Amino acid sequence: MIRPVPSRREAIADDLRHQISTGHFKAGERLPSEAQLATRYTVSTPTLRSALALLQGEGLVEKIHGSGNFVRRPLRRITYLGGVVELATWITFSAPLRVTTRTTTIEAHSHLATLLNVPPRSPLTEVLHIAHEGKTPHSLARIYFPRDLAPADLTAATPAPERIAARLAAPRPLLTEVQERLSARLPTQEEATALRISTSLAVLSLTRVATDATGRVVEAALLLLPGDRGDALFTTCLSPEERTPRA
Repeated sequence: MIRPVPSRREAIADDLRHQISTGHFKAGERLPSEAQLATRYTVSTPTLRSALALLQGEGLVEKIHGSGNFVRRPLRRITYLGGVVELATWITFSAPLRVTTRTTTIEAHSHLATLLNVPPRSPLTEVLHIAHEGKTPHSLARIYFPRDLAPADLTAATPAPERIAARLAAPRPLLTEVQERLSARLPTQEEATALRISTSLAVLSLTRVATDATGRVVEAALLLLPGDRGDALFTTCLSPEERTPRA
């Protein structure tokens, strides 16, 4: 069987990938400039950038505007636990991750109005969480509540993330249904900028909507995990009857 000859960009990416894996280029190290690499591989700058884009999409290389391309340090993975669990479970991180948090009162635009099943321009409380590992943004979460159902005093001040997590875990209306929609997609430019990732790196996008016994949406969350550091785990517990093989 004849194997296809790799393109120049694939060959360059393979060589750089090998140099990274063998430690020739170490984590956190700046790669030679794009002009230097293009000269080294005798290719045009667009071809060289295309090769680097492959590595950026894999999460091996990080391009920092105005500074160059750097070997990305291995990042801690986050596992989102699906099911009827408090969102605080997802947002309570352990060292070395740190969380920046902001709470804001906003009006429900068309997408959020539909998501929370509220009239357009209804007041909502938005809780924005960005997790960082060192200086690198790690993951992003936006949690929304109808204003009258937001945990008490959530926007009264700017509390520490631990206190916000505790408030989110405080007793609230009993949840009877949680719908979660998970998809893999490319990030928007805004999301890529916030997470400092390439627009070619796939992300896990999870939309979670929780309702109470009356059918009212009590919270909705939009979670974003870059594919090079995020997993989603869903566990189904079966009753004895469901575990019994059918004849």
